[in-house]
Amino acid sequence: MERYIGTVSRGIRAPIIRKGDNIVEIVVDSVLRAAKNENFQICDRDIVAVTEAVVARAQGNYASVDQIAADISHKFTDNHIGVVFPILSRNRFAICLKGIARGSKKITLLLSYPSDEVGNHLVDLDALDENNINPYTDVLSEEKYRSLFGYNKHPFTGVDYIDYYKRIIQDEGCEAEIILSNDCRTILNHTSHVLFCDIHSRARTRRLLQNAGVEIIYGLDEILSAPIEGSGYNEIYGLLGSNKATEDSVKLFPRDCQPIVDSIKQRFFELTGKQVEAMIYGDGAFKDPIGKIWELADPVVSPAYTSGLEGKPNEVKLKYLADNDFAHLQGEELKKAISEYIRTKGDNLVGDMASQGTTPRRLTDLIGSLCDLTSGSGDKGTPIVYVQGYFDNYTK
Repeated sequence: MERYIGTVSRGIRAPIIRKGDNIVEIVVDSVLRAAKNENFQICDRDIVAVTEAVVARAQGNYASVDQIAADISHKFTDNHIGVVFPILSRNRFAICLKGIARGSKKITLLLSYPSDEVGNHLVDLDALDENNINPYTDVLSEEKYRSLFGYNKHPFTGVDYIDYYKRIIQDEGCEAEIILSNDCRTILNHTSHVLFCDIHSRARTRRLLQNAGVEIIYGLDEILSAPIEGSGYNEIYGLLGSNKATEDSVKLFPRDCQPIVDSIKQRFFELTGKQVEAMIYGDGAFKDPIGKIWELADPVVSPAYTSGLEGKPNEVKLKYLADNDFAHLQGEELKKAISEYIRTKGDNLVGDMASQGTTPRRLTDLIGSLCDLTSGSGDKGTPIVYVQGYFDNYTK
């Protein structure tokens, strides 16, 4: 019987998850209950994905502002710290900044412009052009920025982030200085003790600063990379990937994730006899065309996944085949020809013109983005996503 549906992504409702809950049993039970009530079958090569937030919550992986401050005080001998390239986020960085300021006496905050690395804009590119500002070379003080551009509120949050971050620092009794530059080495004109906070460009930032003679340097991934005064921690990512939990605490990115996904896969096999792949996902990676934000504020889309999700798609473009190789065919003949082409395609289509326009991204990044869009970030109550038919193609 011919199938008329390809990939299906379902958000799965789950209980409110608390510290100490068995995340493996909750995920498996929630999916099986949904399958029974909604009348869908568990199949080989289905994918179950669970958001990192509930995994970290089950682990109790939290830290307070005081614990962040304690780690900052321990790592930096000087009380004047340069904080370089943080993203502009109430949820992602504001509480971290609060802890950093509590552990310092003075912060020189270096912001990239016109936007942070995930696309939150401080100023429009057109405004830079109008004022003859070159973001690759020009360094702006807070006063210079204000004189040129005034106050700019983020289109989604309504926050002027320069003012917001400055108040966070000052409210902790810490002196605040703000400069704008896209060269991380600018900070060395102010202090040689640096905490760099960028996510995906952090290796380059470290290299440039070390080559320029920085004295003390840490990345945000090295803050709370071990427990401090009983805190949660993440030995790989530290505070990267953390989210605001309360006004005085953050939830960290989950740790020890591989055993969780492996156990989910094993439990599905024990209960259903099916080989279900499993992954933990955070932010997807896609750009909002209006707000210009790249969603990916986590250090990775997926911190853990089962082996069947390794690799990249190996697909051909149907419209290319229809318009080129089989332009002379119609109807059933065209369908048969394309189906046969797909069945006999090679295992590596890199460089093959028939694959042009397909998405050359890792499977986990693609599936994680799909899951992030499915589950949403609000009140849907679906921290588990069940994906079927992802590995099907036109011939199945």
